[in-house]
Formats: sequence, structure tokens, C-alpha cells
Amino acid sequence: MNKPFVIGIAGGSGSGKTTFVKKLRNIFEEHEVCLLSQDNYYKKRDEQETDENNQKNFDLPTSFREQDFIKDVKKLINNEEVELPEYTFNNALAEVKNIVYKPAKVIIIEGLFVYHFKEIANLMDLKIFVDVNTHLKLIRRIIRDKEERNYPLDDVLYRYEKHVYPSFEKYILPYKKSCDLVFNNNTPKNLECALDVMSSFIKSKL
Repeated sequence: MNKPFVIGIAGGSGSGKTTFVKKLRNIFEEHEVCLLSQDNYYKKRDEQETDENNQKNFDLPTSFREQDFIKDVKKLINNEEVELPEYTFNNALAEVKNIVYKPAKVIIIEGLFVYHFKEIANLMDLKIFVDVNTHLKLIRRIIRDKEERNYPLDDVLYRYEKHVYPSFEKYILPYKKSCDLVFNNNTPKNLECALDVMSSFIKSKL
């Protein structure tokens, strides 16, 4: 196989980037598009940094196994398979399954800090930033953390104020200006338009 075309997709927590990339991936066959998420590389809970109130902070670049992430991105680019345990949000009760990621003509690398990790960013042929109004990101985060993880509201708000938003301003937002494409994901119509644009672009690469 020739070198795959590598697409990076980043944005703040609650921007909808994960939903976007999953919908985009499902348009194509497995041999056409491979999606690798930075979430797969979260460190274990007891390895995470704590803040001044002794709360674990999962929203830092150091929350992830950067070197393992880099190694696996390079393996996919070199047309090698990658096998990883399924990400379970540090849920000790979850049954962990291994997932095999196979090489493809287009590789999508998604996550909060994919542009902050310079060695990964330098491997990308196209960089996309998913942008959303701040209040919508917070609303989506509240809904997601309540429905999917059963987090209490005061915990969600604390983490958003102390961890999520400061990290967004420091490690994510500065890379927006250097991205090749920025799309707003404030409405379902925005999402559908972005999917149409990106699916057409990927088909042209295939």
C-alpha cells in the first residue's frame, strides 16, 4: 500500500468531534478508513495528576500515554495492525475487550491534544478543528456525563471550570488558527454539512 492520507480532528470537550468522526467513519469500509482515538491512551486513574483539592484531572496532555499513541499512529501509517484494549473511561467494573485497528487508505486521528503532540501533528496531511459555542459545550458535557457516566452535576461543573476550560484555552484553542479547516458544530445542520464535505473529500482520496 502507498502511504495513507492522515487526517487530524480536534476540538474542545463537548464539541461533538467524537460523534462527527464516528459518523464519518461509518460511511466507509474498514479497508478505506481507520479511526484511531486519543481516548484509547488514557493513563490509569491512579496515574492521573490531582489538583489543589485532590481531584483527579483527566484533561491534561499528561493524562495520556503519548509515546504509545505516537508509536501506534506510526504503525498504522506503515501499514501495520494495532491492537488495543477498549477504552472504558477508567471504569473498573467494565469488561475490557481488545480492538484491532487495521491499516487503511485514510487514517483519522481524533482527540483533544492531537495537535499539541507535535510528533503526531507533523504526520498529518489535513488538520480539522471542530468549533462550538462555549455554552453548548458545557450543556453537552453535562448531558453526556449524566447519561453515560452518572456523574453528579456539581462534579461536572467543577471539572469544567477547573480542568476542562483552562486546558482548552491553553492546549487546544491555540492550534485552531493553524488548522486547514474549521467547522462549527452548533446545530445538527452544521454537522450534516461537515459530513457531506468531508465524505466527498475522502472519496476523492480513495
